[in-house]
Amino acid sequence: MSVDCSSDLLTPATDAPTVSIVIINWNGQEHLARCLASLEAQTYRDFEIIVVDNGSTDGSVGFIRERYPAVRLIRNERNMGFARANNQGIAMARGRYIAILNNDTQAEPPWLETLVSAAEAHPEMGAFAPLVLFNDRRDTIDSAGLTVLIWGYGVQNRLGEHRARAGSICEVFGVTATAALFRRELLLDIGLFDEDYFIYYEDVDLAWRARLRGWRALFVPEAIVYHTHSATVGRNSPFKRRLLTRNRLWTIVKNYHFPAFLFFLPLIVILQIGSVVLSLVRGDTAPLTGLWQGLMGLPGALRKRAIVQSRRTASFREMVSWMGWFQSPFPTWRLRWALGRL
Repeated sequence: MSVDCSSDLLTPATDAPTVSIVIINWNGQEHLARCLASLEAQTYRDFEIIVVDNGSTDGSVGFIRERYPAVRLIRNERNMGFARANNQGIAMARGRYIAILNNDTQAEPPWLETLVSAAEAHPEMGAFAPLVLFNDRRDTIDSAGLTVLIWGYGVQNRLGEHRARAGSICEVFGVTATAALFRRELLLDIGLFDEDYFIYYEDVDLAWRARLRGWRALFVPEAIVYHTHSATVGRNSPFKRRLLTRNRLWTIVKNYHFPAFLFFLPLIVILQIGSVVLSLVRGDTAPLTGLWQGLMGLPGALRKRAIVQSRRTASFREMVSWMGWFQSPFPTWRLRWALGRL
């Protein structure tokens, strides 16, 4: 890595920008060009951009240095994963607010101004979710924040619905890492993304940990981002399915309240195994591999659980008021298939 940065969050300088925008890139020059162009057009100007490049070989680094010399660049020699690279960018960030933005997104000009205004107007909230729409179907919702279902699955709110159904500004369980704004204090309190995840579910884990510490999240529908879903890794790739299965298991183990976990454990096990069996019927072994890797990683997840649970301040009653009930994951899986096998 060509830039040395601490694993701790840095204290903002007195002349620091209000917002630090962190973007992770891996061989995504084409998408990154559109993303950075959309940031050039923002109505809110008090921000810095930090790009963490994960060992790209497509000319991304040269493009950034030539076209956007003001961007603060961290260059990793190899792909360090989404979670660790974001943590590197956050460690370099100087702003009071930290924005996470995928390289395959394009933000409408008022996006950042709208989020910052919401943050200033709602000091009781720690994280802010924009309305994320599919780039190639701009009338269709990708996410409106996220919710954790009672059996531990993280789901994107209003996935696949028409943008007219986005609703008004409201509290949600948490925010997705596609595009989000965090108060620095929240990240200082709960820690950053779990680097063992590499990619996927790190945002669900972070949202859950934030809720356990009493932090709240707000959905801001007037802040709009367009997302080319899974543009970097690929839609419905075996790699993605494997890590989703593994990381989902670790997230449940780390964050679920005890003894409520025991009550819902049979349902959790049925859904985990059921999804693997259905995949095997289709000849797909990736989820099975992910489940095996998740089980092998349980000792580490349990050690992390001890830390997370020792610091929680929210009761299960408080948590469950924001979790989803009686929502089968199967319609969501079918919807993702219909939307292009995301």
